[in-house]
Amino acid sequence: MAGGQYQVAPARRGPSLCSLTDGSDVGPEEGDPDDGPHSNPLKRLTSCMRTDEKVMKELIIGRRVGFYKVRGEIGCGSFSRVKLAFHALTKDKVALKILDKTRMDVQAQRQLAREIANTERLQHPNVVRLYEVVETPCRLYLVLEYAGGGDLHTRICDRGKMAADCCKVAFAQILFAIKYLHNNMIIHRDLKAENVLFTARGCVKVADFGFSTRVPGVDRALDTFCGSPPYAAPELFRDESYLGPPVDVWALGVLLFFMATLRRCVLDGAYAVPPWVPGPCQRLIKGMLRPLPEDRHAVDQMLGCDWLLPVEFPWPLLGPVPPGWTDREEEEEVEEEVRAGLEELGFTREHVGTQQGPPQNSRSPVTGAYRILLHRTQRRRGCETVPVVRGMVQDPRREGLKAYRGLRHSSKLCVVS
Repeated sequence: MAGGQYQVAPARRGPSLCSLTDGSDVGPEEGDPDDGPHSNPLKRLTSCMRTDEKVMKELIIGRRVGFYKVRGEIGCGSFSRVKLAFHALTKDKVALKILDKTRMDVQAQRQLAREIANTERLQHPNVVRLYEVVETPCRLYLVLEYAGGGDLHTRICDRGKMAADCCKVAFAQILFAIKYLHNNMIIHRDLKAENVLFTARGCVKVADFGFSTRVPGVDRALDTFCGSPPYAAPELFRDESYLGPPVDVWALGVLLFFMATLRRCVLDGAYAVPPWVPGPCQRLIKGMLRPLPEDRHAVDQMLGCDWLLPVEFPWPLLGPVPPGWTDREEEEEVEEEVRAGLEELGFTREHVGTQQGPPQNSRSPVTGAYRILLHRTQRRRGCETVPVVRGMVQDPRREGLKAYRGLRHSSKLCVVS
């Protein structure tokens, strides 16, 4: 869906599923007297949403949103709140980003349109996923992947600067995510420590695409100032237009400077790297924080730098398609597994559709369940295995690290914790 075509409006009414997104009071068992309301999880849930007083009250007061049970608040921003929620059928945790439609002007609606459209295009181990969009008369909810390990800013402020190998592993994943974005012609424009999240197993997730934009080419000039001033490139303050990739690279430089030194004051290229930062890391920081955008390192150049050379990714760094989705036979196996999981929950072929490939309507609860099960299946197949560093410490307990068991490789694993 193109960003310019998106409008905040009531979702279309589905033909067979009861869901809060469309206000329908017709459950999947309606019109079929042979199917009892308690024959599968989906029918039990939709029956409760229409007849159970407790569930109906939770829907009214916001303790439930569509097929999601809402729990406590886990974050808030200038324009939204984020709460923890659980999918009532799959039981998976999700992050529920809540936006008040009554406070959204035309510009905010356009920004939200870009966020939804751009996030939907992305499927990568190091990018937060969008599962579903739920809309009510007053609010709009983005159902996002939940990263339970907190954000980079809080982690560093609480625990201090990161150990060298952990810093490499985390930054390499951020860099890999940005390479994927740029290959897909998406500029993030709001990279900062608060928008870098961790899963419980240490996998890094780049989040918050509210200021992102999709360009027809990486050489297309942009003219909108956005993002956080401490991470803003010099050309944003002095020029009428700018190129997107160098702006993201500058923010990466500020981010690595913060990760390695606990300092964030970088003004127009003026900064001092402490002597304890290794030489290869210093050179990488300096290459990203050059005042002129044309002089800055390119993302591909950084992936091959000396400092990141010891980092071993579990997949190749090739192409715009994320690793793990290029094997056609494996894709078909995953698709079959996900559709079988949907059938166990009670979704029929009529709900999912007979066409090949995933459901595309992000406002459908079918799509939400499908994407959650798809992501779970891909994780189980190792798509979010954390990179490792060759020659890491032999005693992770002494270094305050953890080593996960059951991985397919024998290398020691650095986990940012």
